[in-house]
Amino acid sequence: MTTCPFCTLPAGRILHTSQHGLIIRDGFPISPGHTLVIPRRHVDSFFNITAEEKLDLLALLEIAKAGVDAEFKPDSYNVGINDGPAAGQTVPHLHIHLIPRYTGDVPDARGGVRWIIPDKADYWSKR
Repeated sequence: MTTCPFCTLPAGRILHTSQHGLIIRDGFPISPGHTLVIPRRHVDSFFNITAEEKLDLLALLEIAKAGVDAEFKPDSYNVGINDGPAAGQTVPHLHIHLIPRYTGDVPDARGGVRWIIPDKADYWSKR
C-alpha cells in the first residue's frame, strides 16, 4: 500500500475530530452506522500508541457511540481492532471498529467476535 487511505481522508468523510483522532463512517459497512475511530498519527497498532492517544481514542469511541445511538438506534455493539495481518488488518493504520448490532441481524448472535474462528465460536453447546 503506497498511500494510506486514513492519512488522506477527504474532509467531507470526517464526522468529528479531537487532538489525536477522528471519527468516520466505515466505507464498507457491515451494518447501518458502522463507524471507525482512527488516530491522526499514522501508526499500525493499538500497542504502538501513547497512553494519551489511547485515552483520546476511547473518548472518541464514546462520542461515536452517542452519534450512532442517536441516528441508528442499534440494540447492541461489537467493538474491535484487527491488529496485524494475521488478525485480518488490511489497512496498516490503526482503526477501531464500532459495529452497531440489531436484534435479528443474524440468527444467533451468541459468541459475537468469537465467530472469527467459527470452529471455536460455539463454546456453550460443546461442553
